[in-house]
Amino acid sequence: MAAAVVAVALVAGVGVGLGLQRSQDHARLQAEASASVEVAASARAQDTAAYGAAVARAGREAGAAARGAARDALLAAVEQGNETLAASDGEVADGAVRDTLAEVLQRAKHALESTPAASATTSSEPAADGESAAALRTLAAEVLAAQKAVQTAHDEWVAARAEQEAREAAETQRPRAPGGGSGGDRCETTYDGPPFYTSPPTRGGDGSNGRLPESMLRATSWGVDPKGTRYWLRTEATQALERLNVAFRAQFGHDLDLDLTYRDFDTQTAMRKALGSIAAVPGTSKHGTGYALDVPELPCEYGWDTPQRAWLVANGPSYGWVQPSWALRNGSNPEYWHYEYVG
Repeated sequence: MAAAVVAVALVAGVGVGLGLQRSQDHARLQAEASASVEVAASARAQDTAAYGAAVARAGREAGAAARGAARDALLAAVEQGNETLAASDGEVADGAVRDTLAEVLQRAKHALESTPAASATTSSEPAADGESAAALRTLAAEVLAAQKAVQTAHDEWVAARAEQEAREAAETQRPRAPGGGSGGDRCETTYDGPPFYTSPPTRGGDGSNGRLPESMLRATSWGVDPKGTRYWLRTEATQALERLNVAFRAQFGHDLDLDLTYRDFDTQTAMRKALGSIAAVPGTSKHGTGYALDVPELPCEYGWDTPQRAWLVANGPSYGWVQPSWALRNGSNPEYWHYEYVG
């Protein structure tokens, strides 16, 4: 009997032990499963964050590229606008179009200054302060529209001026002197050599005597030679001559007649060959510097004792234009037609 009781007790103990073991195993499995869920959730959260960062980075890169392209387009438009504004100075009928261009160029300058170039930031950085790509593109369109308006106004001004000059020439029928300038019907020219003409700016010129590029010169607002070439001088010389011409026209009722202004190296070489020592050595002529002009060699219009020459000699210095001592009647090489700009 006692043995049976002992056996039952042993069996019961084993059962209790097995139950406890199963309970512990179940708890462990639940803990491991819970930990796995947490790891998986953490991994998913990290993946989501990484994806979001990648999307944000791609967005910043695309935005920076778009804004950089828009900024470059605005910069190109501003450069074109500045060139047109400089070239049209004093050569449009209505200055309002130039004022509009100047105003939009000023706004564009501020936008460029406040918007750094693309190379100034990295793709990992947030977009810097400044104008948006859309705003920059809109401003570039404004600049180009204003620039086109000024260019059109300038072209119209040049065409109107040429038409006026042609009409005046037809009405007065004032013949040109062989040297290229406008002549008169009261006397003949004193020039008896081969014809030479004023030169346009030297394409690709290096700035030396007889090789002046257009960027260093400016054409007068009146007059063309028989070949249709406008009269070019250094910018400051032309500006002074424009003022002188206003006073001359008020005195005599017509523009100052021009014969030769800027002369390129090749033309000076040809003149030296044709005229000998009368013409300056190529590379030394004052005409090659853009600071000299010749009026027509017409003794009854611009000769020694004419009212026109007397006026030019008396009033020219007020505008920076003089007749050098060597060109005076008692000078070493008298030339009543030659004047130089001295500032």
